[in-house]
Amino acid sequence: MSEEVALSLDEVRRISIDVLEAGGLSPEHAQAIAGVVYAGQRDECHSHGMYRLLGCVRSVKEGKVDPNAVPDVVDHAPAVVRVDARYGFSPLAFERGRPLLVEKARRTGLAAMAINNCFHFSALWPEVEAISADGLVALAMTPSHSWVAPAGGKKPVFGTNPIAFAWPRPDGPPFVFDFATSAIARGEIELHRRAGKPIPHGWAIDSEGNSTNDATAALAGAMLTFGGHKGSALSAMIELMAGPLIGDMTSAESMAFDEGVGAAPCHGELILAFDPKVFLGAEATQHVARAEKMFDAIVGQGARLPSQRRYEARERSKANGVRIPKALYDDLQALLPR
Repeated sequence: MSEEVALSLDEVRRISIDVLEAGGLSPEHAQAIAGVVYAGQRDECHSHGMYRLLGCVRSVKEGKVDPNAVPDVVDHAPAVVRVDARYGFSPLAFERGRPLLVEKARRTGLAAMAINNCFHFSALWPEVEAISADGLVALAMTPSHSWVAPAGGKKPVFGTNPIAFAWPRPDGPPFVFDFATSAIARGEIELHRRAGKPIPHGWAIDSEGNSTNDATAALAGAMLTFGGHKGSALSAMIELMAGPLIGDMTSAESMAFDEGVGAAPCHGELILAFDPKVFLGAEATQHVARAEKMFDAIVGQGARLPSQRRYEARERSKANGVRIPKALYDDLQALLPR
């Protein structure tokens, strides 16, 4: 087992902010990014935790990201919010646009937020979970870089194209799922490469189109969709809805925009928010109770709800802190002023 370093959650947040500010990001961006990195590390989502700080700093150094960008929030239509991230990272743009999205959803029942011109590296579940805290149902989706081959193909077209959903529950945390429409998140393959571990068959193919267990060959080839043609269709839907529909780049266009420097993907994000109270009126409580019967039927037979593992990890981390590989800790320390 590789050597690890124990950190408190306060240390996770402090180190994250310090690394980001040392990397040139404004305090506002550093706070927003550190929030999602903290959440990922706390919930033992290692590929979306402190490891992501390395890519954020590298993206700034490559000159693609504006580390001081101030998002522009626009009241675009009765049920539409547009946020121009101005080529900064997405977490701050989401934070600035969310209050207006919530306000519109409560007024109209359904509202959308389109974030444009953002560099995106983070998981989507912190965003939909935050919206659910306001009592709203949330759906989010975004493309990435074209790393993923369509079903039956050998060349990348799609991004990992995650989709996330949150349903607020009357007692306890919301029902949340967040998954890439690729077979696995790209960060998981990158972590396997860093650790020198093979990847399972079915995650990716090499540059010749052959199945591979080698993480380096996978990163140079193409990732695969989950569920074959079903994941491929969902990926295409996300490309369309979070690309042309909101006037932003597809994954292939994002890859071309990168010009080979290896920065975080630059594109858009679409977030939908639904207010059950507007949809259901006085009957909202009884219909929410019907949803709880479904959840009870799932866990009552020993099955797990999506995000249950994360919530359990969250409680462990609150009690005991977290552990990260020493190699990652050393890499982060190297980014801090001496």
